[in-house]
Amino acid sequence: FIMRTFIKSWIPQCLWILRSPDRLFHGCNRLLTSKIISYYDSINQCKKELPEYFNFASDVLDEWSRLEKDGKRSVNPAFWWVNEEGEEVKWSFEDLGFLSRKAANILSEACGLQRGDRVIAVLPRVPEWWILNVACMRTGIIFIPGTSQLTAKDILYRLQASKAKCIITNDTLAPAVESVTHDCQFLKSKLMVANGSRDGWLNLKELLAVTSADHKCVKTRSQDPMLIYFTSGSTGSPKMVVQSHCSYGIGFATSGRHWMNLTPSDIMWNTSDTGWVKSAWSSVFAPWICGSCVFVHNMPQFKPAVIAETLSRYPITVFCTAPTAYRMLVQHDLSSYEFTSLKHCLSGGEPLNPEVMVKWKIQTGLDIHEGYGQTETVTICANMKGMEIKPGSLGKAVPPYDVQIIDVHGAILPSGQEGNIAVRVQPTRPFCLFSEYLDNPEKTAASVCGNFYVTGDRGIMDEEGYVWFVGRDDDIINSSGYRIGPFEVESALIQHPAVLESAVVSSPDPVRGEVVKAFVVLAPAFVSHNPEKLTHELQQHVKKVTAPYKYPRKVEFVQHLPKTTTGKIQRKVLRNREWGR
Repeated sequence: FIMRTFIKSWIPQCLWILRSPDRLFHGCNRLLTSKIISYYDSINQCKKELPEYFNFASDVLDEWSRLEKDGKRSVNPAFWWVNEEGEEVKWSFEDLGFLSRKAANILSEACGLQRGDRVIAVLPRVPEWWILNVACMRTGIIFIPGTSQLTAKDILYRLQASKAKCIITNDTLAPAVESVTHDCQFLKSKLMVANGSRDGWLNLKELLAVTSADHKCVKTRSQDPMLIYFTSGSTGSPKMVVQSHCSYGIGFATSGRHWMNLTPSDIMWNTSDTGWVKSAWSSVFAPWICGSCVFVHNMPQFKPAVIAETLSRYPITVFCTAPTAYRMLVQHDLSSYEFTSLKHCLSGGEPLNPEVMVKWKIQTGLDIHEGYGQTETVTICANMKGMEIKPGSLGKAVPPYDVQIIDVHGAILPSGQEGNIAVRVQPTRPFCLFSEYLDNPEKTAASVCGNFYVTGDRGIMDEEGYVWFVGRDDDIINSSGYRIGPFEVESALIQHPAVLESAVVSSPDPVRGEVVKAFVVLAPAFVSHNPEKLTHELQQHVKKVTAPYKYPRKVEFVQHLPKTTTGKIQRKVLRNREWGR
């Protein structure tokens, strides 16, 4: 193998799998859609039966590796990792198989784990995260990702709730783990991804260098558990969402093909943190089931200039990031960059303001195809390839889901009427819906209303079947009998040049019960403007852009908005502050 760059010392030598620099990575000739993609797509389209046994590592990744060896897949890496220092790691599907089999043996032997055991991985965007993810599939071990922004208290809760027998992290978070392990009776081993040793920890780098790559993948049933994600509800501690081998392993074939527009010659960059479920969607399952290359930039912090530079420097064809990132990118001057390979843009995680879509199209010539789903689901709705995009809409239902808007009793509402966005689970529950909230049968049961799984999001469906997001059930503002969704007000505000970002919540009012309050982050050019005049100007602007009763009666200018680790605005934090909770 030819080394193109020096790799940081913490990357194990066996990860230094780099191809020759003059080998073509992205050809203009698209191969015919593989039988792999069409087979799994047809299961989602309900044209083929779900197999009794399925394992993503052996049935998908190893199959791509075989096609690669036979010269039947485009000359494209399976995985391509870079960082700001210009270091790179590139793997083929064969390389990925070789390294993940080594890691599978480490989990089974050095870590003493068995099929069905649970592992928590709290790592930033490092190549090892992908190896370990696949290694868990190969061994039948349940993988539980967590963001590297977790505190010691968060880690303790996750270790205790999941009864995980192993935790994998880096040297930065190792002290936080050590501070809580005395309270974790189930924890048997600790594995560190770092250069150098630490007492009480196994070292992945050292073990990869000496462990055999001879490993036979376990035979898993389609419905066996594969992943657990912790997800925060509006009340209480985070719930554990269980996803099976088939739910995420097969469930992204249709959205990968028709929403993300992926083929084996594509290179997809999704900016999500490894702890967020969108990383599983768009940096593991959707691209790899389509035989595409997963591109990763280590990027410890979001910087618009780094994003723009990366899109212009590397042959990325499909790009996915959060609405917050698109909002920041359109504020950044993109005119000096050329995204010559980019052909398809995606967004998810929270609604995308139509104004941002328009600005992105003006600056890049590309549409943003918005998709919608949850930790509990695969892609529920999306603006798929070839569909007319209605700015502000989540698109239409993605097979196999039957998506409806329902009332509190589970009855389907007519088009144009607001209700709960829901997915039909009777008479047949879709295979790509979560299995359960682990150890929480009450919450699992409460997620169903009549014949439907209820998302907890409010929406409207138009006569053509497009779904429009109104707000989280608990984000809706009820003022003088009017029901107001925050997203519509935020979308109106962002059309004003003074507004960089905003969050809209309910605020107590002695006359109306509650009123609309907007927290506004100003664009730099407007920071020194008179706040009273600006408040009045923004209020008048909203009255013109949307129904007058929706205008914010209260406006507060802030330097930043509270956000989750994945960049979603936390309206709940602002709402609780307003109501003194």
